Amino acid sequence: MSSFPTTEWTAVVNAGRTDSEEAMPALERLCQSYWYPLYAFVRRRGHDAHSAEDLTQDFFAHLFEQDALKNLNREKGRFRSFLLAALDHFVINDWKKRQTQKRGGAHQIISWDESLAEELYRNEPADEATPEKLFERRWAFVLIEQVLERLRQEYGTEGRRDMFNRLEAHLTDEPPAGFYADAARQLNMTEGALKTALHRLRRRFGELLRRQIAHTVASPDQVEEEIRNLFAAISH
Repeated sequence: MSSFPTTEWTAVVNAGRTDSEEAMPALERLCQSYWYPLYAFVRRRGHDAHSAEDLTQDFFAHLFEQDALKNLNREKGRFRSFLLAALDHFVINDWKKRQTQKRGGAHQIISWDESLAEELYRNEPADEATPEKLFERRWAFVLIEQVLERLRQEYGTEGRRDMFNRLEAHLTDEPPAGFYADAARQLNMTEGALKTALHRLRRRFGELLRRQIAHTVASPDQVEEEIRNLFAAISH
């Protein structure tokens, strides 16, 4: 990356105040995108669905309070590390102060669908992953799904949509024997053209992934390391 323009996360941390004209909208967009990993973290910590919703909503409200960011550890500038450290601190130290509040409270920072949240959580693997590991895994899946959705939109024209649907499963691994011949026949393409199309799709996927990650780190030298960390979280 030859240039590293100001991103949503750097706008938040550099502003230092959640009432900043620049920081507030950026923080809201990021929280809207990544609420579920936080909810899953709280659920894995042993809280029921209602408590997890309250905690997540109250945590976002806490972030929006004036000067809240000043007192939170930004953990090397990674937005996911910042959020997890801040939420962990909030759950341990701040929730006790809020237990007497009416459920739902006056703060609705994100549009909440409790049934969706619980459906997603019920589908989590019943393994022994720690709340932190589950958070990182969900964070990675959410981020990658955002990139895939952008690709779907780009390939949404007639013909290209069918090609994308056939190639999506092989963005990060090699297709099995016979795949190119079968897919090329169905798409009315040559095998060579299909291989080229997959190469271009992978390249575009990489470009969009780096761009998406750049919104959640503070400097360009963190992008490649963050990619490695997120794929490692998925593979575990």
